[in-house]
Amino acid sequence: MGMIFTILGIAIATVLAGIGSVKGVGAAAQASMGVLSEDSSMFGKMLVLTLLPGTQGLYGFIVGFLMLIYAGVLGGGDVVTTEQGLAYLGASLAIGIGGLVSGIAQGRAAVAGIGLCAKDDKNFSKAMVSVTLVEIYALFAFIVSLLTVISVPGMKF
Repeated sequence: MGMIFTILGIAIATVLAGIGSVKGVGAAAQASMGVLSEDSSMFGKMLVLTLLPGTQGLYGFIVGFLMLIYAGVLGGGDVVTTEQGLAYLGASLAIGIGGLVSGIAQGRAAVAGIGLCAKDDKNFSKAMVSVTLVEIYALFAFIVSLLTVISVPGMKF
């Protein structure tokens, strides 16, 4: 039963955070393409603003990958107890839900920042600060999940 909870946790961490990133990056990419169709010299700035919402998916992947390792899924380790599986499931919720919500919110902030830069590219640093503020909450969720995963009793490392 523990392995079922663990696999469910891995799915939650990676899929939900990934969905947040996909929606955020997708929205920012659409806005960027509109700007680039008018001024291709803005590519570097548009790329940075478009990429920022993608970090949530990366955080979810890291948490899921660590769960795969610690639970022995990749190494054929010991049997995961129900308590350990529930701990992994709980650990996944922070980055799964936090990544989903912050990825979408960061994408919206990036779209607004892209619009600001389209009017005057001197506003890029202001846009970056605003978009990066949302990243703080994704980092909080990532750290909570990471610390929980590495604190599960009986971990492999």
